[in-house]
Amino acid sequence: MRRRDPSNYFRNPQSGRRNDLSTIRALLPYLWPPGETGLRARVVAALGFLALAKVITVLVPLIYKQTVDALTITPQQAMIAVPVLLLLAYGGARILSGVFSEARDIAFARVGQGAIRAVGLRVFRHLHGLALRFHLDRQTGGVSRSIERGTKGIEFLLNFMLFNILPTLLEIGMVTVVLWSLYDSRFALVTFGTIAIYIAYTLGVTEWRTKFRRAMNETDQQASTKAVDSLLNFETVKYFGNEAHEAARYDQSLARYEQAAVKSKVSLAMLNMGQGAIIAVGLTAVMLMAADGVVKGSLTLGDFVLVNAYLVQLYLPLNFLGFVYREIKQSLTDMEAMFRLLGENAEIKDNDDAQELRVTGGEVRFDDVHFAYDPARPILNGIGFTVPAGKSVAIVGPSGAGKSTISRLLFRFYDVTGGGIAIDGQDIRTVTQSSLRAAIGIVPQDTVLFNDTIRYNIAYGRPGASQDEIEQAARLARIHDFVISLPEGYDTRVGERGLKLSGGEKQRVAIARTILKAPAILLFDEATSALDTHTEKEIQASLRDVSKDRTTIVIAHRLSTVVDADEIIVLDKGHIAERGRHAELIAMDGRYADMWRKQQEAALLQQRLETELVGA
Repeated sequence: MRRRDPSNYFRNPQSGRRNDLSTIRALLPYLWPPGETGLRARVVAALGFLALAKVITVLVPLIYKQTVDALTITPQQAMIAVPVLLLLAYGGARILSGVFSEARDIAFARVGQGAIRAVGLRVFRHLHGLALRFHLDRQTGGVSRSIERGTKGIEFLLNFMLFNILPTLLEIGMVTVVLWSLYDSRFALVTFGTIAIYIAYTLGVTEWRTKFRRAMNETDQQASTKAVDSLLNFETVKYFGNEAHEAARYDQSLARYEQAAVKSKVSLAMLNMGQGAIIAVGLTAVMLMAADGVVKGSLTLGDFVLVNAYLVQLYLPLNFLGFVYREIKQSLTDMEAMFRLLGENAEIKDNDDAQELRVTGGEVRFDDVHFAYDPARPILNGIGFTVPAGKSVAIVGPSGAGKSTISRLLFRFYDVTGGGIAIDGQDIRTVTQSSLRAAIGIVPQDTVLFNDTIRYNIAYGRPGASQDEIEQAARLARIHDFVISLPEGYDTRVGERGLKLSGGEKQRVAIARTILKAPAILLFDEATSALDTHTEKEIQASLRDVSKDRTTIVIAHRLSTVVDADEIIVLDKGHIAERGRHAELIAMDGRYADMWRKQQEAALLQQRLETELVGA
């Protein structure tokens, strides 16, 4: 049996509208997983226990009625006539009802939690499978909250829809049949009519007030997003002294949430008042009919008690049903937001016949590559170059020339809009993304570390690497001595996004991580931009050792770091303006030579200032 793809239900969602049926259909495959005989057996067992529990629940008032009728005799006969067996049966039935209810929960627990786990894992994997374009536009706080609410919504939906609403509806049907069979049809009709009006009223008012709950959700998500974004940029806020500005923005979101929450609370009070009135009227009407029957002698005191017991037994969960229905509607909203993430187009996908990349030497070729993030603004226009296996090519140019875009295309975060990129003659669009990225190691300009230990962050290059291998990579990156000088050594936590380390220290951890990965192709994207001059020279020496006999692409701003490259490509406005070795480009006296002179002058000026400061 092939599992249906839940994302198909949310390909083209309409803004502001929910499709509850689609949400439930998206969840069902996880509750009846194909090939999972054990879990399916648990579902059947849980439904069986549920039915048994409800049958016994309906029988309890009947036993109670028989007991009351048996007790409505003269006091002299009481001790003889009291049906001890009925009393024992009554107690046993109540015990069995509770036992079957708990057995139902025990049988279904693994199914429900398994579904939550499977959905959460699938959404998480799908998010990692989406193109970089989605992640550049996403709001981290909002996405995180959608997943959190969605998984909680699944748990609530399973617990209360399966084990509250459906059992209650089943019980209503059984009680109606019993009343119709034992008494005047009026009892069944009034009971059923009251419940129908109650449910209709609950559904109608709840649908009306859903817009307030949705507004609460949206404003809550906006507030969460602003808070997370502000805290992630804590240093920037401090640099510009904008704490009050950030607080004001957050307060505006909280004020909108406050308004929506007040409307939600008022509408909830109106719903509760109406529900209470409907229940009271229905209960009073049925009790009056039962009392009239007792007075006329057509009903016994046991019948009066039976009707009362059934009504109380039904109305208690019905009173709770209002809350449950509202929360289920909210859960469906939350689940829809989560499942909608599965409907996001992955954009970059492996072909059905994609093969593993076979790296024989590591030659990289860009063949007439065109690319644009936005069709109206081309970034690369006919870029073509080859990096022979084991050689190095440097790409330089002004900001916005398209240097970093080349690295993103090589990793296939985006697909080219024209031309092609090949490694050892294999178009990277025809191979699996995992094998492609396994063959390339990168040290990016903006190094972001996980909020974990230094050991974990270095070992991320090759999970499962030994401590000796981690330390060797750290030595090559010139960070080992710094790490062992820390009180906790390699167990030192780096903080969120690595904020506890300096820029240079983060950069060296990233270099060690790439060294540990030991890829066939290396890509350095401003790899030493955060380092001081002395450390940069040390790292450059290490990078030369690491890059030996490996295909290397260096994206750089500091031209002093690429003078030894086998070829230097100068980009300008998406075109290759110049290319050649360092000496050849200087001799051309073109863009590269002009950039070199300006950087040399800036370096001399910086050196002079440092000398004057030392002398002072």
